[in-house]
Amino acid sequence: AVLAAAIHGCGPSTKVRRLTQEAPAATLRLAKEETAAPEVKLSSPHRDTLKVEDIDGKEVFIMKAYRDEEGEMVANDVLDAAVVTARFRNVAERHGKVDLEFQVVVPESMQDGAWQLRFYPDMYILEDSVRLDPVVITGREYRRAQLKGYQQYERFLASIVSDTTKFINIGLLEIFLRRNIPQIYAFKTDSTEVSDEEFASVYGVTEREAVDHYTNKFARSRNDRRVARMDRMYRKYVKVPIITEGLRLDTVLQAVNGDFVYNYVQTINTRPKLKKVDIVLSGDIWESDRRIYTVPRSAPLTFYISSLSSFVDPTEKYLTRVVGRRVEANTACYVEFAAGRSDVDLSRGNNAAEIGRIRGNLAQLLRNETFDLDSIVVTADCSPEGAWSANERLSQRRSEGVSSYFRSWMRRYADSLAFDRGLQMDMEGNLTSGEPLPDIRFISHANPENWPRLDVLIQEDTLLSAQDKASYRRIRETADPDTRERALQREGYYRYLRESVYPYLRTVRFDFHLHRKGMVKDTLHTTELDSTYMRGVQAIRDRDYETAVTLLRPYRDYNTAVAYCLMDYNASAMEILRDLPRTAQVNYMLAILFARRGDDRMAVQHYLHSCSQEPSYVHRGNLDPEISALIKRYGLHERDEENTLY
Repeated sequence: AVLAAAIHGCGPSTKVRRLTQEAPAATLRLAKEETAAPEVKLSSPHRDTLKVEDIDGKEVFIMKAYRDEEGEMVANDVLDAAVVTARFRNVAERHGKVDLEFQVVVPESMQDGAWQLRFYPDMYILEDSVRLDPVVITGREYRRAQLKGYQQYERFLASIVSDTTKFINIGLLEIFLRRNIPQIYAFKTDSTEVSDEEFASVYGVTEREAVDHYTNKFARSRNDRRVARMDRMYRKYVKVPIITEGLRLDTVLQAVNGDFVYNYVQTINTRPKLKKVDIVLSGDIWESDRRIYTVPRSAPLTFYISSLSSFVDPTEKYLTRVVGRRVEANTACYVEFAAGRSDVDLSRGNNAAEIGRIRGNLAQLLRNETFDLDSIVVTADCSPEGAWSANERLSQRRSEGVSSYFRSWMRRYADSLAFDRGLQMDMEGNLTSGEPLPDIRFISHANPENWPRLDVLIQEDTLLSAQDKASYRRIRETADPDTRERALQREGYYRYLRESVYPYLRTVRFDFHLHRKGMVKDTLHTTELDSTYMRGVQAIRDRDYETAVTLLRPYRDYNTAVAYCLMDYNASAMEILRDLPRTAQVNYMLAILFARRGDDRMAVQHYLHSCSQEPSYVHRGNLDPEISALIKRYGLHERDEENTLY
């Protein structure tokens, strides 16, 4: 009885009460830095002492050292601490990603073979919170109970008959047929397909009725009930399903033997303005399908994120652009003329819309605040139909007719525009009319027959056959345009050309010649923001390093080197930085690159120079793993201020 009482006293209920009373909690702690974080690879032998030059060119010796009890710096090997108790760590972003490494520590008092521990790391990043993949620790007895439930459910599934023909008493059915209807029994060995109607005509009953008569209805009904109870039986036997997806860890605890420690590494993509990430742990303890304890939320672990993108130079870059005084623009319209006529008739075809469009263009040019309109060249084209000399005279008349029409319209429009501008008062108080619009010259040109345009239209035409186009090209080689036109008239496709293609050759082209207001010289040099370069700078800020390299590569300047460094194109970055003035930023970037190369001496030298130029880099060095490794290896900032190199 005493033994039974002792066993009962150590039972599950006692452990649950102890959990409630002691309120143990799992904790988060920083992992040792040498676990999963990328190491700085050194190609040169490790040396405890370096000879470098300070900013003034003096030789200084740097050794791996520590401060003893009397305050002296003495050489010594570095011993790693067994447990890191800090609640924050500086981590570096590389290639747009950051590795957050921490440990989930579960005390022995929270472990039991009959329990399942479920831990949920929550990540707080900027204004968002994200639940990371859970860590599940399962006791042996708990997992055994899970597997037993699956086994019971499998036995239940095995009791379900999937082949319903097994409920038919085939023997009795055959005896009945053989004794009473032998001609039907012959179908047993006949492979011929028999329809339900044929079966009924011979048996007097349908096939379904015969099968139902000799079916064990009780057994089939019992089987149907089992099928209907499948979901309920699953919930009965498998109280806690084994989850295999969406977990970071699901381990079975073989024995309780001290604290359980799991190294958790979460890789995240960086984003603009991301400076820190907090990790908080919560969880539950389950016994079978019952939650028996809620694990208190842990104190947060904080990761401060550094990125070389912060070294980008935001200075705006400008381009020098040459601006010409004179500017040209052009447009074309399709004006239909009566046969042999040159006057503009708005009622013909689509003339009203085309003329209205040109009026709109001219009105915009007259109201333009940047340019003044000097002259307009009007060129009228004709189709090849008719004699060249007649077309030449006709195109000249049409060009002059269009020029006359728009000259009259522009004068009326200019008068209305001047009226709208109203009166102005000069410095003496006299009222004057607004600035008069300049008199714009119209220059008429004639293009009798627009054969080059016809060549293009025929080449692009989809209705003419290849044979027709070849015929046209052969005729096109004829030098005299009138002979050429008469040859076309003899071709079967000429009617199509005259009715469907020639109208597109009767165009009027407008060439507008303008100059910039107030500009006297023919050219002017001005500056404008280099938008391509600034997009590259913004791409670095947005952590889009591939785009940054693409945009900045042609410039080969400091920001190009930063983009190269962010993409690990170290040789290209070094090639640019070596030719730049040794500013604090350049020296620091060179220190990064030499550290990646494994050249400790040059890396330390450039880092100390950068700290001498910009004291804030003393702290910055702890944020970048390349420099942080040098600081720890050589104790760079553990010297007295009067002996410092920076």
